[in-house]
Amino acid sequence: MLYFEIHQLFKRKMKVAQIAKYLKVNRGTVYKYLGMSFEEAQEYLGNPFQKAKKLDPYRDWIVAWLEEYPHLSAAQIQDWLLERHPNLEIGESTVRSYVREIREIYQIEKKNIVRQYEAVPEQPMGKQLQVDWGETRQKTITKKEVKMYFIAFVLAHSRYKYMEWQDRPFTTKDAIRCHENAFRFFGGRTEEIVYDQDHLLSVSENAGDLILTSEFQAYVRERKFRVHLCRKADPESKGMIENVVKYIKGNFADSRVFKDIESWNISALQWLERTGNKNIHNTTKKRPVEVFLVEKQHLQPISPTLSLESNRTVIIPRNVNKDNTIRFKSNRYSVPIGTYGSQLNNQVYLDIKQDELIILTQTDGEILAEHKISNEKGKLIKNRNHSRDRSKGIEEVKQSVISCFEKQEDASSYINEICQIYTRYRRDQLAIFQSVIKKDPEWINQALQKCMKEKLYSANDFREMVDYLRKSNTETYSAINMSNSLPTSKKNIEVTTRSISTYTSILEGIAHE
Repeated sequence: MLYFEIHQLFKRKMKVAQIAKYLKVNRGTVYKYLGMSFEEAQEYLGNPFQKAKKLDPYRDWIVAWLEEYPHLSAAQIQDWLLERHPNLEIGESTVRSYVREIREIYQIEKKNIVRQYEAVPEQPMGKQLQVDWGETRQKTITKKEVKMYFIAFVLAHSRYKYMEWQDRPFTTKDAIRCHENAFRFFGGRTEEIVYDQDHLLSVSENAGDLILTSEFQAYVRERKFRVHLCRKADPESKGMIENVVKYIKGNFADSRVFKDIESWNISALQWLERTGNKNIHNTTKKRPVEVFLVEKQHLQPISPTLSLESNRTVIIPRNVNKDNTIRFKSNRYSVPIGTYGSQLNNQVYLDIKQDELIILTQTDGEILAEHKISNEKGKLIKNRNHSRDRSKGIEEVKQSVISCFEKQEDASSYINEICQIYTRYRRDQLAIFQSVIKKDPEWINQALQKCMKEKLYSANDFREMVDYLRKSNTETYSAINMSNSLPTSKKNIEVTTRSISTYTSILEGIAHE
């Protein structure tokens, strides 16, 4: 069969490397069969066994696969055969026995890999689902290597599995989407779900109390399942999902050639149907697909759609770039000129409501900007009101700022010095002055004198000086107001002053008594 297929593909003008990738065999094997006549192939592939076996028609495939990938297990060989021949009916023990004999005859050695089995108590039906993530590196059809990411689910009672792959790292939104797909695949949810302390789901551990990310908390509240976060590589808590991850890596993904993510996920679901959920489980000695038919009736039903609250992204911090923009989902969004340098650590906060992006000074602070979220990538989304006012020349803006000070000569000297230091950013510096003058006009004259005395030549320094004066004077005024809070009538009471002799005579009288 392999001989004929190689020659047919070669007649279709396929190259040797393409044939090898398509058939999952070594290029040397392709060259060998192409150089043989039919009689020579018959002699080479002559049956070495005394009795014909059920897998003999597929022996050349098995030999070729084992020569190319000596580490393949009998279970993986069986899966590959079923992938090419869906109607083939063959038992697992038959495949193991046949592969073992092939290895002996052709001297194809396999390295023994110790598999870790779970040691957890049996879970009731519908109670627990275990979830974990994994990564692999796959060869592509162009001989390159790509990194693949997947999330795996397994029902703790039946061992019924689900998986989903991506060609990029997972985000919390991806995890939530895959949970929804898994619930639809299973036909419901369990009471409890077990996870690692994954960064997608948890943010910290506080004296034993694990804190979930706000986005995932909203999802848990929506779906009403109990979360159990355990420590990584903890076989007592989630050994079965760790074994599922190993099973997926070692059986489905091992030596599989990647073409595109869509066909890869289709192949993953097909693998689950014919192998992952069909083969007898080593621990339960039952087929997961058969046990699942009963467990499915114990799963909690879920609503077909999520509420807006669970899809809502929580307030998250972002740094302001020097060009007064913030980055969100591969795009840049503008903030008002002068925002950079005005915020503590140049940090603002994003509040995402459906398709609207709201930029705040603090989590509960004032709104800096509002934008509609773009579905494109690499775009600059800019509000015209955030741009510099170019309708006026720099000199005109400068004079407008200087005119706001009492000592305009000092102001002119100070601002001219700043404009020379920040030649390229004169308009930005003047914009900050305008913002401060508009917000705190009562402190600008005092701040000007102090900045000149301390030689602080920057609009940002001037703004900080105004903030300092406002805060310090507010505290002073508060203390004065406290002292002035006494009633006026008591403030103006006149106290009578007596001579010392008066008190002496009183004391003498007390002594005589």
